Amino acid sequence: MHSLLDVIALSSAAFIGTMFDNYFAFAAQLLVTDPTRYRRVAWAQAVGVTLLVVLAAAVGSVLSAVPVEWTGLFCLAPWSMAWFRWRHRAQGAPTTYRRGAVTTVLVTVALGGDNLGVWIPLLRADGLRNGLVTAVVFAFWEFIFLFSSRTLTRHPRFTAFGEANARRLIPWVYLILGGLILVESGLL
Repeated sequence: MHSLLDVIALSSAAFIGTMFDNYFAFAAQLLVTDPTRYRRVAWAQAVGVTLLVVLAAAVGSVLSAVPVEWTGLFCLAPWSMAWFRWRHRAQGAPTTYRRGAVTTVLVTVALGGDNLGVWIPLLRADGLRNGLVTAVVFAFWEFIFLFSSRTLTRHPRFTAFGEANARRLIPWVYLILGGLILVESGLL
């Protein structure tokens, strides 16, 4: 069982690490969204992330018959994504701008594979109390995510910087997250 500060730190690292690419993509989406629709699109983003958390918790619960240490093998998910991103870092990610609330929810969930690969073992590792703390931490960071991405749209240079550097930074973030999964599961 980890201390409360450990859970908060690990949850923060997991959320920020897996949402880094989504953050700049969402900010880019807001650049092309009518300002009167910002609130609706932001709510849709939050609903999409909530669905990912619920799905990760549900899958983690189904895995309750599996020893926690075995969930350390989920480190292979972010590591494979790191390898994929590293191999394809020279190729630009397709620039697609989402519009509308339904599209935002669907794309958020569709892009959530890396989130699930990290969040499932995190939510499974330490039981219900720490899972609830993790959910609260995720909610906090999602609020920061939504507020700051809207603020960021006022500075397109930052969005361009994030999109330009995400290809270089994301593989390293995934490698670190895989290591955190190994430690969190108790496999290491």
